[in-house]
This record gives sequence, structure tokens and C-alpha cells, in this order.
Amino acid sequence: MNITLLGAGAWGTALAVSLAERHAVQLWGRDVAAMRIASERRENVDYLPGITLPQSLLLTSDFDAAVSHCAASDSLLIVASSVAGLRPIVHRLVGRSPTNLVWLCKGFEENSGLLPHQIVPQVLGEDVPCGALSGPSFAMEVARGLPGALAIASASAALRSSVVQAIHGPQLRIYATDDVIGVEVGGAVKNILAIATGIVDGLGLGLNARAALITRGLAEITRLGVALGGRSETFMGLAGMGDLILTCTGDLSRNRKVGLALAQGKTLAAIEHELGHVAEGVRCAREVRTLAAALQIEMPITDAVAGVLFDGNAPSETVALLLAREARNEAA
Repeated sequence: MNITLLGAGAWGTALAVSLAERHAVQLWGRDVAAMRIASERRENVDYLPGITLPQSLLLTSDFDAAVSHCAASDSLLIVASSVAGLRPIVHRLVGRSPTNLVWLCKGFEENSGLLPHQIVPQVLGEDVPCGALSGPSFAMEVARGLPGALAIASASAALRSSVVQAIHGPQLRIYATDDVIGVEVGGAVKNILAIATGIVDGLGLGLNARAALITRGLAEITRLGVALGGRSETFMGLAGMGDLILTCTGDLSRNRKVGLALAQGKTLAAIEHELGHVAEGVRCAREVRTLAAALQIEMPITDAVAGVLFDGNAPSETVALLLAREARNEAA
């Protein structure tokens, strides 16, 4: 199968490495010099250092050539950008009639508050088969060939089948669902909870507190997702609980690192400078807080994270306020 990935960050590169073993894969990046160096060295030093890029993987900065590579109906076009980069890339696809379009990004678009599945048809129309590939997936582990599992969510049964056929294998298992909203909400909000977990861990509050926060965070994700039209069972799956556990506990999680640094008293600007990579939970926290308020949904952990990030609230005082909340039924 011909497959093109648009976006040569860590996750796009990792998936390209994994797929290049079985398919004709092209990886597009907008930085001409960076793509040339990566092609020559067979390594994406900036985003995936230490991973050798297979010779069969073609790296390019030629957008037209990359998209043309997957023009056939049985090909697959994967947008591997951040949520902020999704709309600009999709705009470049207008008039090209892409088939089998999939995105990897997780989050709500800044200012509009839209999820990816709402952005794409705004730009390309309703007729393009498309979907979200999500789940617990650290790029470095996928690139190294370690086992994992993802969910492909789409209203199109044909697209779901194509993605499973292309990606499913011994190291990376793919499960299909038509609950696009549920998968996208799970993938978005778990990043906020990972920041919260990083704060808890950074303050030395213990494993009991971490477990409680993750569990109550899952309740928040489910509450919002169901209100937006997702199904509750989705949040017990890979794109919900699975991704939440990984991002909240894994040392490779950028969002967890943000929380750890906030607990140390570092400013958000300093943290983002040190990371050098996008931590989607930061942008997402503001949008989800606004959305939850508009829908009158209680999301106290999300609200607390947004308060630390944007309102100058101290992490220790914020945790104390969360612990001081009135008791309630667990299902509430």
C-alpha cells in the first residue's frame, strides 16, 4: 500500500518507520534543510534521535509529490501534525480529493474549541472518508518495534478496514470503532490529566493520590465525552483509559513533564522553552475549561490545571482546594 505521512515530528516519524517495513511510505516535512539532513543521516535527530530510518522510507519536503504518492483509492494519507497544524495542512489538500485521510493529533483547536473531526469537513467537505488514529502510543517505543495497540475511529467502515489492513501487525494492533467523538475527547483531555498527575507526583503526594487523580480524571473525561455525543464504553478502552494511564504515568510523557516542572515552581514559559516540543495539554486546558463551563459540566481537575497554567494559582494551594471539596457519590 502507498502511504504518506504529513508531518515529520516524533510520532509521524515513528509511525513511518513502523510502516516502512511493509509498505511504500513517504514522510513529508516542511523544513527543507531538516528533511535533507535526515535523509542523508537516516536519522531524525531533532525528534527521534537514536532511531535509524530504514532505507525504504522516502523523506521529502515536496508536498505535491508526497500527496500524489497516495492518490490511489487503496492508499492512505496520514496527517501527523499537532492540532494547531491540522487546519493549515488540510487547507493545502483542497482540490486534491484525498482518499482515506487519517489524523494523529489529539486536542481541541485553540480559539475555535473544535475537535479534529469537526475541522476537516469544514475545509474539505463531508464526502472525504476520514478518521482519527489514537491510543496509548509513545513514539520512541513504536519506532523501536515494541508492542502496542491503537484505535481507528471513523464513520466509514471502508476506511476503518483500510487502516486496520495497513497498520495492524504483531507489534502494533489496531482496533476499530465508529465513536469518533469518544476517541477524540479521550485523546484530548488525557493530556490535561497528565499535567495534573505530574503536579501530584512533583509535590510528592504519593501513589494513592496519583491513582485517585487518574480515576477521577477518567470520570471527567467521560462526563464531557458523553455530553458531546461520545459513548461511555469508549472511555474504558484504548483511547480513554489506556491513553490516560500511559500519559499520566510514563516518563516519556511531555504533559507529565509539564506538571512535574510546575510543581518545582517553574513558569510555563520556561517549561515550554526547555521542552522544545508541543505539550498539547497546555493549549487544551484553556479550551476544555471554557467548553465545560458552557455545557455546565463539572471538571474540577481540569479547572484546577487551567488555574495553575493561566491564572497564576500555586500548585500546592490548588491541590489543597481540590482535597477540600465536599464529599459526593462516586457516580456523580
